[in-house]
Amino acid sequence: MGYIVKGLDPAPFAHLFGQTDEALEARGVLRFRAEPGSALPDRVELRDLEPGETALLLNHVHQPADTPYRASHAIFVLENAVKPATYTNIMPPALRTRLLSLRAFDAAHMMVDGDVAEGSVAEELVTRLFANPAISYIHAHYARRGCFAALIERGQGNQDVRGRSG
Repeated sequence: MGYIVKGLDPAPFAHLFGQTDEALEARGVLRFRAEPGSALPDRVELRDLEPGETALLLNHVHQPADTPYRASHAIFVLENAVKPATYTNIMPPALRTRLLSLRAFDAAHMMVDGDVAEGSVAEELVTRLFANPAISYIHAHYARRGCFAALIERGQGNQDVRGRSG
């Protein structure tokens, strides 16, 4: 069984790109410039920012359904991101190197299962979770800070194991 890891669409954040730090702060958003070794994980391209790139730290509603599991948390978004990354049957770079909390939801947006795994072996956990036909999608979170990382959906087979960014 295959799976697809999807980055966030940058369009809802585009109005923030290029604003002054003061204007961003008035909206509860902070700008960070990546430094060597800073490891700021972008939620659009699903990679750590390169030194010199900027990210916006903002609150994002990642589970908007009107259920007890409705949730939001802080995320980093690459400033001026254009296109979300899609990875088929492989964990994106930013997820491979971190401890992940995988939360599995059904079609009614209720949590059915969940577990934690190191990103380097998270594929096994994704496969196990999707073996349950009641699971419609999985939210990956960075376990240590609890931040939403990416959406994981069911995919087609295991024939394509190449990640595709952008």
